[in-house]
Amino acid sequence: MTTDRRRQTTEKNESVLPVVRRRSSVIGIDASRALTDAPTGTEYYSRALIDALLKLDSNFFFRLYTRATPPSSFFPATPNYEIRAIPFPRLWTHLRLAYEMLMRPPDALFVPAHVLPLIHPRNSIATVHDLGYKFFPDAHPRLQRAYLDFSTRWNVKRARVVIADSNATRDDIVKFYNAPRERIRVVYPSYNADIFQPSAASEIERVRAKYALRSPYIISVGTIQPRKNYARLLEAFATLPREYSLVIVGKKGWLAHSLYARAREMNLSDRVKFLDYVPMQDLPALYAGARLAVFPSLYEGFGFPALEAQACGTALGCANASSLPEVAGDGAIYFDPRDVAEISAVMKRVLDDQALRQSLIERGSANVQRFSWERAALEIVEIVTTF
Repeated sequence: MTTDRRRQTTEKNESVLPVVRRRSSVIGIDASRALTDAPTGTEYYSRALIDALLKLDSNFFFRLYTRATPPSSFFPATPNYEIRAIPFPRLWTHLRLAYEMLMRPPDALFVPAHVLPLIHPRNSIATVHDLGYKFFPDAHPRLQRAYLDFSTRWNVKRARVVIADSNATRDDIVKFYNAPRERIRVVYPSYNADIFQPSAASEIERVRAKYALRSPYIISVGTIQPRKNYARLLEAFATLPREYSLVIVGKKGWLAHSLYARAREMNLSDRVKFLDYVPMQDLPALYAGARLAVFPSLYEGFGFPALEAQACGTALGCANASSLPEVAGDGAIYFDPRDVAEISAVMKRVLDDQALRQSLIERGSANVQRFSWERAALEIVEIVTTF
């Protein structure tokens, strides 16, 4: 294609970035969810997958749509993309991005972490991460639940290809939205392999001191909301010897305060530590310093913490629900997340058996090799080449 400039443009000002040469077709990507300082699952997915796509040696040129101008070093320094910053006060996707699609459409559009705009190319791809609101409607305010249902239904109806994070999510989409199975592709996400790996003893001690943690401890990571099943985890943990403490790492979500109150009612305040959101660079040592990682969630579209714990060399106890066995594979010991006695028994078994812990660590390390962002990016590009 012809020579063009990588640029960031707004209606009121324009800044020009270095000259590059376009290659072949243009893939537009909604990168708005990637630009956040405190990413949770879907935001991290968006950022990591975009980075991997830009690093591929492919015959595509990428156009990244953002609400604001990202720092110059935010995305990889590769010559195969441009940034199109298009600020807008409200309804950015359905008004401003839709207008962009009308006036300057790419050859294909990929929406990794949100919803397709009302106007979009025929060749559009959208990722549906999970349908948790269908299984746990009370975990979402009514208007939020209605919007989640609308946006998923819209994506499934209008996208030429729908990406699902797991076979479990694909099956849910087929069940609840009567979607043709052949239009849904399962593309596994990955984890941040540059960050999540075993930590040195000095780093573990630094993080333990920073957060004033008691050892030995058990860790569980995820936004505090009902579907994460922390209430049952507290009940199971209360049966363990007092030498153990429980560290729950997660941003405050729907009904978080009821969980804090429950911990106080159970007289667990001195044994349970809620850390809220912590910087990603501290998480590996938090995992690595734990005797056991527990993922008791009732529903997950994928479940990044399972892979993160395995990558950091921590034994994993995991719910046998939704996508989690598919993700954690042979590298976890499983329990029924609705059975408090079973959760307790599994934790006790792992904590009391060093050989079992070592086996889980080794199997977890092998399991994470199945996942990579490069592989996910290659599968997205493969889909686009069929258009």
